[in-house]
Amino acid sequence: MTLSANEVMTLAAKAARGAGAPPAQASEFGRAVVCHAHAGRDLSFISNALDAMPGGPIIDLPIAFMRMLERESVVNANGCLPLAQSYAEALPYAARVDVVGETLHIKSDLQTPSEKVSLGRFVLPDDLITKMTTLAARILVPESDASRLAGAGAGLTDND
Repeated sequence: MTLSANEVMTLAAKAARGAGAPPAQASEFGRAVVCHAHAGRDLSFISNALDAMPGGPIIDLPIAFMRMLERESVVNANGCLPLAQSYAEALPYAARVDVVGETLHIKSDLQTPSEKVSLGRFVLPDDLITKMTTLAARILVPESDASRLAGAGAGLTDND
């Protein structure tokens, strides 16, 4: 199935939320997945990251990048080097990334925005799309009168 970059980013973020990630980490995961797919990296890292929830790289990598900004210039990839590279590429500011073993050495320029890259459509494996769709469905409110009474959807009366 082919998806736009926006569809991939949104689906990945919703899947991370459905797997238990906080909103900020889920959003960063969505951006990293687009960079990961665009670079042609092994998509099993995406699936494995979702399987590792409620911990793993979806939680750990954003924290590692925050620490890097605060005091360090090195991020330990902890076995997720391709995914860590994708997170580095998804940063909103200019960054040069060098890979040394299982660590990323990053030289960042917080005053310069990252380069914008025009992205086309992506072809993702059906099993990955199914996994992300299933996880994303966990964040939906079940359709019932009780949920509508609580404010979901259009409520019990549709007056448009």
